[in-house]
Amino acid sequence: MIRVQNLCKTVTSGAQELAILRGINLEIKAGESAAIIGVSGAGKSTLLGLLAGLDNATSGDIYLHGQNISLMTEDQRAALRAQHVGFVFQSFQLLPGLTALENVMLPLELSGHASPETAARVFLEKVDLADRGHHYPRQLSGGEQQRVALARAFAVEPDILFADEPTGNLDEQTGQRIIELLFALNSETRTTLVLVTHEMALAQRCGRQFVMHDGVLTEAVSNAESADTGMKQSSPAQSGELPCA
Repeated sequence: MIRVQNLCKTVTSGAQELAILRGINLEIKAGESAAIIGVSGAGKSTLLGLLAGLDNATSGDIYLHGQNISLMTEDQRAALRAQHVGFVFQSFQLLPGLTALENVMLPLELSGHASPETAARVFLEKVDLADRGHHYPRQLSGGEQQRVALARAFAVEPDILFADEPTGNLDEQTGQRIIELLFALNSETRTTLVLVTHEMALAQRCGRQFVMHDGVLTEAVSNAESADTGMKQSSPAQSGELPCA
């Protein structure tokens, strides 16, 4: 479902080049759930954006749903996202001029869904906001806005859902409700889930956990594996790939 080979991302800062991602290798199978954790600035959100085709890598390959998105144009990546990908942002990213119902309907309309309003109402019901569909984002609390964002992401029934700090702007109680909704919807739709979070409780709900540190990704060993194996490092040395130039 997701396969990454020697992925690198560098940016220019003044006269210097800054390495954000260093030779990432990663494979996530269909139906798996994975969390990426790490301190701010470690490269987590950059990696998530690359996996979703929202940005371009400096080098390396990303295979999404069997297709190498690194070779695609922006329009081609957008078409692939419309068919297979959902995204939940920390800042909700709802369009302020549209109601909650219209925000959920929008990706359905763009994907050519036969009954976008009906489907949107079904998913607003799933997140307990059936009676708030006519409200605009400014009239909703942060938790309600994130629930609309979840409904919007799942309404298109994506094969893969990316979530970037989905509870980062919420209080603990509201965040916990969002977590429960996220995994309930994920279980119901059998969507592959990849999320970035600072919260260990959220990360531990996922089947796999990865740690990002200084642009390098490592996978935590599951309880079923031997304690002697420590961490499985996703580095160029693991697959024989060359390091970033």
